[in-house]
Amino acid sequence: MFRLVDRRAVGGEHAHDGRWALLQAVVRRYARFMHEIVIGCGDDRTVTGRLVEGDRLPAVLLAHGAGAGQDHPLVALLRDGLASHGYPVVTFEYSYMAKGHRRPDRPPVLMSVHRAALDWVRTHLTERVILAGRSMGGRIASMLAAEGDAAEGLICYSYPLHPPGRYDAIRAEHLWRVQMPMLFFVGGRDGFARKDLVDAYLRPLPGATVEVIDGADHALRMLKRSGVTTEQVIERIVEVSVDWIEGLDA
Repeated sequence: MFRLVDRRAVGGEHAHDGRWALLQAVVRRYARFMHEIVIGCGDDRTVTGRLVEGDRLPAVLLAHGAGAGQDHPLVALLRDGLASHGYPVVTFEYSYMAKGHRRPDRPPVLMSVHRAALDWVRTHLTERVILAGRSMGGRIASMLAAEGDAAEGLICYSYPLHPPGRYDAIRAEHLWRVQMPMLFFVGGRDGFARKDLVDAYLRPLPGATVEVIDGADHALRMLKRSGVTTEQVIERIVEVSVDWIEGLDA
């Protein structure tokens, strides 16, 4: 069980302010290493991305969730946290988000944009890539992996195992076809990943490591009484992610 105990909480209506304050500090530190990139998606379509440079391998391709783009505080904190350990990290916008739409495209369209971003990383950085994503972005990354897109590993932050309250709509069948190491992070209070279903559908997967963040919700917010900040949660998630990535070469 993944547990954190320390300091005051940044919870409830104040969580957003706390995440942005930390984000601004981290971004100022790594701004000189970050570049905007343009990713071609075919038929003269493009989406923008962010590259944070690094001198270690593999590179990490990090996809955003359904409701907010690549500059969402949690995505940016994960990006810059991984980059602080020397890994190049690329984020990108799915095309619906780039157009300002709220509703995500159908999975085949999401996968085509995601695959274009993966091709960009392979062409411009390295063939050694970790597929990673938050919520929907992790699910789409896992679908690419299930279709045989080569990568060193798969990391899913807040994997959406099922829609909230729809416990019969499990999104796990394709994961049995993934032929690479997998790392899942889910919150103990996550409405998209009921704990008994996590135990039933994610833990038995070959090559899967599952980290349950005790007390966290889908947005990785902790209850105020826990005394744990969102900053601490992200710091610990990054540490576990880095240890896992390093272990792939062991």
